[in-house]
Amino acid sequence: MLRLRALNAPTPFLFFTGKGGVGKTSLACATAISLADRGLRVLLVSTDPASNLDEMLEVELTDSPVPVPNAARLFAMNIDPEAAAESYRSRVLEQLETTVTDQERSTIREQLSGACTTEIAAFDEFVGLLDGDRAGYDHIIFDTAPTGHTLRLLSLPKAWIGFLKDNDRGASCLGPHSGLKMQEDRFRQALQALGDPRRTTVVLVTRADRSAIREAARTSSELDALNLSNQTLVVNGRFHATDPADAVASALERDQDEALASMPDSLRKLPRDDVPLVGFDIVGLAALRAVLSSSSSPRLETSTGEQVGVPVGLQGLDRLVDDIAHRNSGLIMVMGKGGVGKTTVAAAIAVGLARRGHAVHLSTTDPAAHVTDVVDAAMPGLTVDRIDPRRETERYVAKILASRGRDLDEQGKALLLEDLASPCTEEVAVFHAFSHVVAEARSAFVVLDTAPTGHTLLLLDATGAYHRQMTSQLEPSAAGRLITPLMRLQDSSYTQIILVTLPETTPVSEAAALQEDLRRAGIEPFGWVINKCLAASGTRDPLLQARIARERTQIARVQDGLAKRAFIMGWRSRPPVGIEELEALSIPSS
Repeated sequence: MLRLRALNAPTPFLFFTGKGGVGKTSLACATAISLADRGLRVLLVSTDPASNLDEMLEVELTDSPVPVPNAARLFAMNIDPEAAAESYRSRVLEQLETTVTDQERSTIREQLSGACTTEIAAFDEFVGLLDGDRAGYDHIIFDTAPTGHTLRLLSLPKAWIGFLKDNDRGASCLGPHSGLKMQEDRFRQALQALGDPRRTTVVLVTRADRSAIREAARTSSELDALNLSNQTLVVNGRFHATDPADAVASALERDQDEALASMPDSLRKLPRDDVPLVGFDIVGLAALRAVLSSSSSPRLETSTGEQVGVPVGLQGLDRLVDDIAHRNSGLIMVMGKGGVGKTTVAAAIAVGLARRGHAVHLSTTDPAAHVTDVVDAAMPGLTVDRIDPRRETERYVAKILASRGRDLDEQGKALLLEDLASPCTEEVAVFHAFSHVVAEARSAFVVLDTAPTGHTLLLLDATGAYHRQMTSQLEPSAAGRLITPLMRLQDSSYTQIILVTLPETTPVSEAAALQEDLRRAGIEPFGWVINKCLAASGTRDPLLQARIARERTQIARVQDGLAKRAFIMGWRSRPPVGIEELEALSIPSS
C-alpha cells in the first residue's frame, strides 16, 4: 500500500496545489477517499472555477456538500463563483440602513457586479470553510486551481486584513467598506488557520519535470512568505522503463531522473513522496482508490503490435500556423487546462508567424507562466513579454491618480488612495492590460498564452461585465462606434481561439466544457491542438502502450464532433525550448 505522508497524521485542513496538469485533483480525491475509508468524516472542496471533481467522482456537485456514492462519510462540493457573488450581493444589500433609497440600492448593486466582487465572494466562501462554516468534518481537503490562481487566493486573507485596518470610510467596488469591515475578524481567523501547522498542511504536487519542479519551488517560497510553512512534496507520475532497450521509455525515465537530480534545495528539504505513473484513466472511485494502492490497479488495455507507431492521421502545428498566417494581423488566444502545453503551443505559433515575416507580440495572462523561458532568445519581428499583475497594478494606480486625483484636495486623494489599496484593484488592472493587448491585434499578430481554464473564465467574465456596462450606458446614436474587447473576441475575422488538450479523458472533457462556455459567450473556437501524443512514438513499453490505447479513444472523440479543425503534436521527452526547437514544430520540413 502506497502512503502519502499527509495521511500519517493528517491536519484538519489539507491543500493540494501545484502547476496545472500535475495531478492535484486525482491525489486530492484519492486522499479524501482514503481518509473516509478509515471512518473519518471528510469534505472535499474544489476552489477551481473550472473544477472537474464531478467527472472524477462521477457525481453531480453543487456549491453545497453532496454525499459521494460508495464512499461513506465523504462529501464533496465546488465553490461556484457566480452563486457566491449573488449570495454576497444579497448579504451586503441586507446590511444597508432602511433609509437607503431604491436608487442608492441600485447603485450599490451595480458596484457589486464586477469581477472583483466575484473574486471576493468566492474567497468569502473559502474563508467560511476555514472559520467553521462547515463544522462536523474531521478533515476538509481543498483541491485548488493551478498555482497562480491559488497563490492569489491564499494571499487574500492577509491582503484584506491590511486593507481593512483602520479603514471604515468611503465605498469601494465591493460596496460600503463597513460591510467588509464586519468580515475582518473572519479574515483574521482564516489567516491564523492557514499559518497554524497543527491545522493546515500544504501538499505541493509536481511532476518529475523541470518546469513543474521550478514552479513548485517558487510556490513553496511564496507560501513561506505567507507563513504557510507546513509543506510536503509529492512527485506524481514517476515512471520506470520495463525494457531498457525501449528508446522512448528509457528517455522518459532518464529525463525524470535528471529533473529530480537538479531539484532546488528548497524542495529537497521537504518531506517527499513519489506516486507512480498509471496506465488507466483516473476516473471513478475504483481508479481513485488504486492511485495510492499497489494491489488494486484496474486491468490495463494495451495497443496491439500492429498499432505501435501508427500515425493518427492529423496534421501538425505547421499546418495550423499556415492557416493563420494568410492574414496580416489578428489575435490568437491559446486556452486549455493547466499542464496541457499551452505555453509551448503559443510560443511555437508566435515563432512560426514571425519566421513567415509577420510582426508578432507574444504575451501571457497567466501569473505563473514564463513565455520568455520557452522562447529563450531574440528573434526579428517577435516581441515577448507578460501581463505582470504587480506591474500592471502600479501603472493603473498611477493612471487613476493622474486623472481622477488631479483636482482632489489632500483628503480626497487620501480617500482615493485608500480605495485603490483594495486587493480588487489588481483584477481591474489586469483586465485593462488585457484589453490593451487585445486592441494591438488591429495592426499586428498578438498571440496570448492564457492562464489555465478557471482563471481564464474569470477574465472572460470580466470582459463580459465590462461589455454589458458599456453598452447599457451607450447612447443609441453611438451604437456603431463602440467596440468592446468582448466584441473583438466574438469576431472570427479578428480572433482565433486555439484549444489545447492532451489525449486523455479529463483534459478533453475540460476543453469541451470550455468550448461550450465560449460558445455561450458568442465566441467560436478556431481549432484544437492535441499535444504530447505517444501514438506514433514506436514504444513497446506495456504501461505506455496502455496509455496509447486510451489516447486513440480520446483522439477519435475530438475528431468525431468536438473540433472543427484538429492538429496534433507528438510526444517529446523534453518540452521544446528555444527558437530552433519551436521552429521545428511550426515550420514545414523541407
